[in-house]
Amino acid sequence: MDQETKLRQAKSLLKQLGLPPRQANDRSGWVLLALANIKPEDPWQKAQAPLLPTVNIMQFIREHYGMDYKPNSRETIRRQTLHQFEQARIVDRNRDDPSRATNSKDNNYSLNQPIIDIMKEFPDGDWEAKIEEYKESIHNLQELYRRELQLHKIPVRLPDGTEIKLSPGAHNQLHADIVHEFCPRFIGGDGGIVLYIGDTASSRDEGGKLMVLDTERFDALGVPPMSHDKLPDVVVYDEKREWLFLIEAVTSHGPVSPKRWFELEEALKDCKVGRVYVTAFPDKAEFRKNASELAWETEVWIADEPDHMIHFNGDRFLGPH
Repeated sequence: MDQETKLRQAKSLLKQLGLPPRQANDRSGWVLLALANIKPEDPWQKAQAPLLPTVNIMQFIREHYGMDYKPNSRETIRRQTLHQFEQARIVDRNRDDPSRATNSKDNNYSLNQPIIDIMKEFPDGDWEAKIEEYKESIHNLQELYRRELQLHKIPVRLPDGTEIKLSPGAHNQLHADIVHEFCPRFIGGDGGIVLYIGDTASSRDEGGKLMVLDTERFDALGVPPMSHDKLPDVVVYDEKREWLFLIEAVTSHGPVSPKRWFELEEALKDCKVGRVYVTAFPDKAEFRKNASELAWETEVWIADEPDHMIHFNGDRFLGPH
């Protein structure tokens, strides 16, 4: 069976599964074939469900179907095909580790068992009845998946009692540690006022990049509007001392380096209160990897030793400089 026939069949399956036209196109047909590990000469009965990162899906399509997607197409495949497959319960994301961070390089996708069952009956067996079973169960499958996602989210109680949930992953766990452990110890009072906290989930319905953003208070403090990639990971205001804590959470990169310090100082030149720059690490190993990049007149906090701080100060301990 040639490549065109396989692609046509894959697109027909997607259409019968109820996918909209944009997710029943050539790109999505090739992705479905890759996810099932179906080569042009393979019968559908050989369908499998390997755990495939997006780059492996692209490699399979290139090697077996001759479509050479460029590296910058990876986000298009993820956002415009895999995301919709996930919502439709055609695939699971991170079946091997549901708590894996949304932005992890190890994210992978695999077909769900009902889809494999349909493929094994396609095109000459009772596949249409299997599709009807899938459609009847889709709402239950979606609800079960939402509950599983919710189970792995990281709960955070803000100093004012508000509860939010961050998507899974080490970076967001460090955000939670900053709020729960750093703020009560070093900001004092009830832990300050959280003005901003981001989420590593930059897409999907998992909280998004923005979790807390107090634009009114930022404006009152003289903090200009800043894009999420320019803001530190967590921003907390100590109202009593009039200090603004700008906290970078580092699990792989991004401490308050001299360059980062200068950029923030420039952006905050009209800020009316003192600024305290803090880099938070989950452990000493991560701190050691980044120590040479840290700017003077900044602070370091390590989550697994929460009672202590390291002051890259030169003239004083914790406070604005």
